[in-house]
Amino acid sequence: MHKDCKEILFSLEDIVTRCEELGQQINHDYEGKRPLFIGLLNGSVPFLAELCKHIDLDMEYTFMQVSSYKGTQSSDLNITKDLGVDVSQRDLLIIEDIIDTGKTLKTVKELLLARGARSVKIVTLLDKKEARTHSIEADYVGFDIANQFVIGFGLDFDQKYRQLPYVGILKEECYK
Repeated sequence: MHKDCKEILFSLEDIVTRCEELGQQINHDYEGKRPLFIGLLNGSVPFLAELCKHIDLDMEYTFMQVSSYKGTQSSDLNITKDLGVDVSQRDLLIIEDIIDTGKTLKTVKELLLARGARSVKIVTLLDKKEARTHSIEADYVGFDIANQFVIGFGLDFDQKYRQLPYVGILKEECYK
């Protein structure tokens, strides 16, 4: 365990098992369709990579980079890498590492629907409902978590800790 990690919440084995289950559900729900997975950079990369291993559909994936955080503070939404594909009349799955306030996902979902997407669903590794300030719900959730600062498996604090092969709780002295 990393020295800045207080506790491991979900091991790599836990995450792989949950991705298998999510993959089965998505395979069933999108049978006969060709969904476009949109990974939100940078945090979704490990989750998207693991999830795709369990998808048996004819699917595509691409990335979008948006940010609404600086350190631990929420800020205005900033799109730094937009999609390079047309999403009109497509079935989209936004892949996210964590939903906390819901601000980022609510804005991105509204944007994609305004661009003519047939459907937009959300897949998140972690759902922190206690922190929600915007009305948005995930369609597929890896794990529900309490309102704690988590790191690893794509989740960061000031761009650190993304590479950890588990999800853990960051020690308070690291961000206070």
